[in-house]
Amino acid sequence: MNADLQRGLLCIWTDIDREHELDFNRWYDREHMQERVAIPGFQSARRFASVGACPRPYLALYYTDSIETFRSDAYRTAFANQTAWSLENFKRMRGTQRRVGRLSLEQGEGEGGALALFVVPEDILQQENVRTQLRQRLTDLTSQDHIIRTTLLETDAALSTPVTADARPAPADALVMVEATRADVAHGHAQALCASLGLPPEDVYSFQSLWRLAS
Repeated sequence: MNADLQRGLLCIWTDIDREHELDFNRWYDREHMQERVAIPGFQSARRFASVGACPRPYLALYYTDSIETFRSDAYRTAFANQTAWSLENFKRMRGTQRRVGRLSLEQGEGEGGALALFVVPEDILQQENVRTQLRQRLTDLTSQDHIIRTTLLETDAALSTPVTADARPAPADALVMVEATRADVAHGHAQALCASLGLPPEDVYSFQSLWRLAS
């Protein structure tokens, strides 16, 4: 895909203190998604909750026209002027991974109700032919029964500034996402991909869709 045509993605993968979980969900559902989608260049936002054990049970995805949206004055202004409700929830979020990058691969049509993901570490991503082979496997996967969509997010470390106190800066890694109509199918195919890269299959986590908001 031409880099100029690749969409951008902001991924927030986090845990939240159980004591504040209800307020966290209210904030996401009543303010934060709407606020972000209103920024010029943002196309849509999606929320997910984990299926089964997961160190970060909440996932939010924000799709943009391109990665340049995250360098725009409008986004920089919004990022530098968070609401009081946002700042309070940032304090409560735990183990947060914030990735901003480009979707170097998007295959399939629509969006699946089930999503499985895993992280490809920077050292593996930089190995010869790994990107090419991974993109081909993800492309081939979309022809399988129940698979709706596959994506590869390549992280831009410079744009992935942490927003929570305990978060570490993101490396230039990648996030593989497999979407399907059935959670077990998405998870199984993601595990096979993960294992093919020499990564532990238990590093794959599954999510169910909560809701979507478009601009």
